[in-house]
Amino acid sequence: MTLAAHSRKTGAPQAVYLHIPFCTNKCFYCDFNSYVLKDQPVMQYLEALEREMEHTVKANPPGEIKTIFVGGGTPTALKPDEMAVFLRSVKTYFPNWADDIEFSMEANPGTTDAEKLAVMKEGGVNRVSFGVQAFQNDLLTGIGRIHNTDDVYRSLENARKAGLNNLSIDLMFGLPNQTVEMLNESIDKALELDLPHYSIYSLKVEENTLFHTLYQKNQLPLPHEDDELQMYLLLMKRMKEAGYGQYEISNFAKPGFESRHNITYWRNEDYYGLGAGAHGYVGRERHMNIKGINPYVEASRAGLPRLDHFEISRAEAMEDYLMVGLRMLEGASASRFSEQFGESIEDVFAKPLGKMLNAGLLERTSDGFRLSEQGILFGNDVFAEFIGSISLNS
Repeated sequence: MTLAAHSRKTGAPQAVYLHIPFCTNKCFYCDFNSYVLKDQPVMQYLEALEREMEHTVKANPPGEIKTIFVGGGTPTALKPDEMAVFLRSVKTYFPNWADDIEFSMEANPGTTDAEKLAVMKEGGVNRVSFGVQAFQNDLLTGIGRIHNTDDVYRSLENARKAGLNNLSIDLMFGLPNQTVEMLNESIDKALELDLPHYSIYSLKVEENTLFHTLYQKNQLPLPHEDDELQMYLLLMKRMKEAGYGQYEISNFAKPGFESRHNITYWRNEDYYGLGAGAHGYVGRERHMNIKGINPYVEASRAGLPRLDHFEISRAEAMEDYLMVGLRMLEGASASRFSEQFGESIEDVFAKPLGKMLNAGLLERTSDGFRLSEQGILFGNDVFAEFIGSISLNS
């Protein structure tokens, strides 16, 4: 039985997302629910998060937890004593961990000293993902990062000394003033680190960011579209040559080191989502939490701090399954689809599947469909074909 089928029947998600919304500063491209740490009520927030955990497990008791992911913000902005309190509460409310649990935490270089990493390791964290973004200090300054490349090397060394070896870094391409040569240099430096996992994303100019304001004023010197395409082709080529499997549009790993938590999302499986602004998906119901720190703290005193929650119709769940499943290069599984929904993926999506196959953007696998080499470059166009393509009763 798949994790998804098990979750539907027992109502016990096996994945947990926790949001720590504090940052040392706000990056120029960031539209995440995050707040500069200075003068924030951190302990009140952690107490509120613990209350949400308590309410959540009463409403939907957890089964065996296979993955935990702590995102932000910058979770490692917490002080060691705050980190210890937080991790103890996670273990208290989600105590039944799989023997091979993947417990990931996002980190910024320069925010992880030996003491904090020891607390993280002691609390069960066994995978750390560092937001590096680039290996040129000028580019880092230009996107509002406060670390430099020296911080990257020091942070990774500290993590390994603490016994944390399942490490990942994020890189970005399509940054203002970035050239193909700069990206190639960043990939060189990244591969020299010989890490098990890399996430490499293109910059998206999101609303309510400094970059969006500059973009609107025509003051954001972004690379030409042709250069950005060359960057993506280059990184796929370089990562493949170095022995990393591209298992998702933006993610590369050595065999066995794929992010199992993110695969939960891409397979459209259930997960708890806790913290200010967090999203969760349990029993075909999605929720989004209240975003602001103080409103979230107040709301948690009265019950679950929800901003919104809604049932996902059967049709929408099917569409979601295709759109997120096709992000993975193994593709969307037909057998898993029929197990979740009791119908054939080819019957439900005959028209868009046929159109994308004929266009050469999708190809068949032994168990479903995946993006072709060309389709990887036009993923968003492919995903859009499945939105609103069926109308079934929920």
